Amino acid sequence: MLSVGIDIGGTKIAGGLVDDSGSIVRALRVDTPLTVGAIESAVAQMIAHLADGEDVAVAGVAAAGFIDRDRSTVYFAPNIAWRHEPLRERLEALSGIAIVIENDANAAGWAEYRFGAGEGLRDVIMLTLGTGVGGAIVTNGELYRGGHGVGAELGHMRTVPGGIQCGCGQHGCLEPYGSGRALARIAGEIADAEPTGRGAALAAARAEKGKLTGPAISRLVLGDDPGALAALERVAVAVGEACGSFSAILDPERFVIGGGVSQLGERLLEPMRRAYLGALPAAGSRPAADFAIAQMVNDAGVIGVADLARRGAAGGM
Repeated sequence: MLSVGIDIGGTKIAGGLVDDSGSIVRALRVDTPLTVGAIESAVAQMIAHLADGEDVAVAGVAAAGFIDRDRSTVYFAPNIAWRHEPLRERLEALSGIAIVIENDANAAGWAEYRFGAGEGLRDVIMLTLGTGVGGAIVTNGELYRGGHGVGAELGHMRTVPGGIQCGCGQHGCLEPYGSGRALARIAGEIADAEPTGRGAALAAARAEKGKLTGPAISRLVLGDDPGALAALERVAVAVGEACGSFSAILDPERFVIGGGVSQLGERLLEPMRRAYLGALPAAGSRPAADFAIAQMVNDAGVIGVADLARRGAAGGM
């Protein structure tokens, strides 16, 4: 059974016609329009284009935000002006087919569980380390959403009481310490503190571009620059220690790490594992989760939400 998956991002909307093995058989990308109405129209047009000539009865739409338990209404979205938006109703009216709405991190986590780094397991946590920190929890083979639909916001667990202000309005969440944005901030701090020492290459990269960009920091990390590696270690430790707490509650078999920062591979995972074991209750006397880099990369949201829509159409959300 074919289904359509749409992943709405801050700068682009990705879409795909996806088969039941998780393969994208037709793909489309467009720039994200500026207004809510234009975004919804663009999504409906993409669904029509992707489904053209095929027997498609359902589409899934993923977006960053808090989605209600019925996978229908967007309570809040950080990058789009959706506030209690009846998105499923609007898109069904525009597209003429059944729609499932899902949080983008949940969709990506489901894709990894079904077809990627979590395949074959039953209990998996995914953390996406990008501009922010997204989370998805699969427990006993089911996606966890919570009583109101907005569970698994793992990036907003408070890890530093009274710490840095987060975009959610609270202070000390994991997100300001474990994201790509955190990596850039910490790298800048090292460049300021040690401009002629281990921060020299970071300072030079900042001077060249006017700011420290993610690609510039990644290049320095992959070249084993000491300042960039020190910044990455601080991010990895923040996430690893949080994973120790997540294990105490959820006991996953594996943590899957996605998002742009995950492209740094073992340079990220090695200090993360070390910090995790240092924070794990009864470490050494209990099973520990392992860590893996996500496999689906930029297609995870599209594949995951298409599979969830297909599953919903079959009566298994």
